[in-house]
Amino acid sequence: MTDNNKDAYREAGVDIDLEAQAVKALVSQLTFKRKGEYQMASDIGHFAGFVNFGSHVLALAVDGVGTKMLIADELKDWSTVGIDCIAMNVNDLYVMNLEPVAFVDYVATNALSLEQMKQIGIGLNEGARLSNISIVGGETATLKGLVQGLDLAGACLGIQEKNKVISGEKVAPGDLIVGIPSSGIHSNGLTLARRMVTEYGSYDERLSDGRAIGEILLTPTRIYAEVLKLTAITQVHGMCHITGGGLLNLTRLSGFGFSIDTPLEPQEIYRWIQEKGKISDSEMYRTFNMGMGYVCIVPESGVTAVSSIFPDAKIVGRVTEKPGVLLKGKEIR
Repeated sequence: MTDNNKDAYREAGVDIDLEAQAVKALVSQLTFKRKGEYQMASDIGHFAGFVNFGSHVLALAVDGVGTKMLIADELKDWSTVGIDCIAMNVNDLYVMNLEPVAFVDYVATNALSLEQMKQIGIGLNEGARLSNISIVGGETATLKGLVQGLDLAGACLGIQEKNKVISGEKVAPGDLIVGIPSSGIHSNGLTLARRMVTEYGSYDERLSDGRAIGEILLTPTRIYAEVLKLTAITQVHGMCHITGGGLLNLTRLSGFGFSIDTPLEPQEIYRWIQEKGKISDSEMYRTFNMGMGYVCIVPESGVTAVSSIFPDAKIVGRVTEKPGVLLKGKEIR
């Protein structure tokens, strides 16, 4: 690990701090709330938004594939990005113990390609199968002059009984943080990853496992559907989908702190990126998932249940009284 470049993601074109400020500026203007039945049942800012629906809540999440689409374009392989699109949405629902049920996609492009659309459909269908949801509609827009290439996004509807929603309010000091491995970079931080490939390598370059970097970067996002089985058999105080912002996503769960003492082993692609760019540990862990795509926060009595559902899970740390996120004793900002 190195400790040099602390602003690599911003220099590549993505300023996490500015994005947070921009979101606050937008949300500050969203003051109107529906009157009558089916009102909003949550604050803006968690992983999903809620609507009252009798004894249940309906939940909505929205996300896209991001600049991973540019790698798909480079390799002329769009067959898995549909999985990413669905995964980035359903994983944001699972963290609150919500069951995803329906999905709509949005494709924006400067020029339609039948082959692209067919391959995107293959991935969307597989993502729907893995998460047991129906794709109930979507929208395709040809926006020549506004869009260059192709952007893929979607929104997902989830449902749950109100008393089964997990918001993170039960997270308490002493709880154990159990990490579940990612399948790779998933669909965040690709702007920085692409820059490293462009400047220091190529998508054809092979790492020690024999796979090309392009193939590794296109590995689809893991879908953590088994979470619904876990919450049915043990008490889970909180869960987190490690996406853009890396470990800082944990602060969305609670005002307590999170100390990661024994992080999961990052895949080789992360070491390659970090060494090529001389990027600090802190910058890596607030940009990428670093091999840990999902987190369960449980009392000690719940660890066995997590391991039974996710055999590859591992205790990585504990919840602390002092706020913030620590990685081996050093604060991630």
